Amino acid sequence: MGLELMWGIVTAEPLLTGFLVLFIAGSLLLTFIINTLRYQKLKKSGILKVDEMTGREFEEYLRVLFRERGYQVQLTPATGDYGADLILSAKGQKVVVQAKRYKKNVGLKAVQEISTAKNHFNADECWVVTNSHYTEPARKLAASNRVRLVDRELLMKWMLEMKKDNETQRTASVGKVE
Repeated sequence: MGLELMWGIVTAEPLLTGFLVLFIAGSLLLTFIINTLRYQKLKKSGILKVDEMTGREFEEYLRVLFRERGYQVQLTPATGDYGADLILSAKGQKVVVQAKRYKKNVGLKAVQEISTAKNHFNADECWVVTNSHYTEPARKLAASNRVRLVDRELLMKWMLEMKKDNETQRTASVGKVE
């Protein structure tokens, strides 16, 4: 009965049928284009490689990223780091950073650890940087403790900026050689 009704509607109004077919095809094409562009941005940023790194490799990658952003960077020991993986300094400010290369969302513990590290290292700011996202409780605790949360989107933005800067410098260097 349901198929007969649908067939009756489709054959009765060919103009409507054509419009529906075009609308569905256009929607599918638009979805495909959006997903392709999103994947290309992910691939270009390098975040897919970050997703495959070990925790220590991620810390070392962040060291390079923050140097490119103008910070002096100290990588703390792998163990006994008091909750800080990196110590950044620039313009008289000290920032302690905890790096979390996770497949899941980062929770409260990371925010608690970096908050105590801020006091231990006498830092001006504290950040948690992840290739993922944060749980709602982690966000609330971060807000009340003035912890900056750097999530996947902001990290990707910084990575793309670094790549763009490096490409610009390479282009300028090539221009000087010619």
